[in-house]
Amino acid sequence: MFKGMGGLGDMAKMMKAAQDMQGKMTALQDELRSITVTGESGTGLVKATATAKGELTALDIDPSIFDKDQKEVVEDLILAAIKDAQARAQERSKEEMRKLTEELGLPADMKLPF
Repeated sequence: MFKGMGGLGDMAKMMKAAQDMQGKMTALQDELRSITVTGESGTGLVKATATAKGELTALDIDPSIFDKDQKEVVEDLILAAIKDAQARAQERSKEEMRKLTEELGLPADMKLPF
């Protein structure tokens, strides 16, 4: 009489799994906002700190590079440090996403919405 109702149980499991994944994705988004990475240029003369989401949060410049004749060099060092921080942030974000997909039993190369 209730033959075929087993599919509803599978659907409920799938819905629960989807809700769990959504919760974990939200938690990961929050975590990526709190993880920081630091990029450097000029052997540490300029350091840029960013969240794993890529938001620049700090810039540290060694005062020894402030020479009015070296303005372009300083600007290049600042840009290089920011780009390094952004690249590290992107790599860290990918690493955290890979951990999540493995935890959920999903294929490592699966693209999730970030």
